[in-house]
Amino acid sequence: MITNQTTVTIPSQPYDFACDLNKTALVIIDMQNDFCANGGFGEMLGNDITNTKSIIPTIKQVLDQFRAHNLTVVHTREGHEPDLSDCPESKLKRSKRQGAGIGDSGSMGRILIKGEKGHAIVEELTPEPGEIVIDKPGKGAFYQTNLLEELNARGIESLIVTGVTTHVCVHSTVREANDRGFDCLVLEDGTAAFDEDDQQAAIRMFHQQGAIFGWVSHSAKLLEQLK
Repeated sequence: MITNQTTVTIPSQPYDFACDLNKTALVIIDMQNDFCANGGFGEMLGNDITNTKSIIPTIKQVLDQFRAHNLTVVHTREGHEPDLSDCPESKLKRSKRQGAGIGDSGSMGRILIKGEKGHAIVEELTPEPGEIVIDKPGKGAFYQTNLLEELNARGIESLIVTGVTTHVCVHSTVREANDRGFDCLVLEDGTAAFDEDDQQAAIRMFHQQGAIFGWVSHSAKLLEQLK
């Protein structure tokens, strides 16, 4: 843990983001094989996964610095029980209309099912012992999980948010966090959507109206403070 000057200021939109690093968590959302690896759910739906794969090195750089300073790290995984008991029927029906449904067989096991290879976090970002891993059945990381309790137990007040997809699970999580009193900084180059138009629209919505949901910056500006 950083023990000297812990408060940092990061150039961001719409204005500088300040946080106490000892009260800040890095949140890595859904960097799973199903969304970021060839043959996963995302690709099976016909998406180009170039964008979601490309942010892995950026997130790894930030993750390495958080680990080096013994700061709080959270990983999330979207997925369901093998019997689909925690998957709403409406979500299941919508998924199957896309051409590959939750629970169907894929090249990395059953799609978005806990324990399958597709559900696992990509190898480069594999969680280490002591890091928080949140398995979530929904898009937001606070829904039907113990994330709030984990953060409160560590005195966390601010979140540095990365992961996929920006307009879905990242946005849902930031909105949930905002309602629970957390300040959120989203790293634009540490998040991705399959479609670039979705990415740009989602990024803009975070920082509009004076940071209505949070702040947006780039990894280099954060890393400069961490190093």
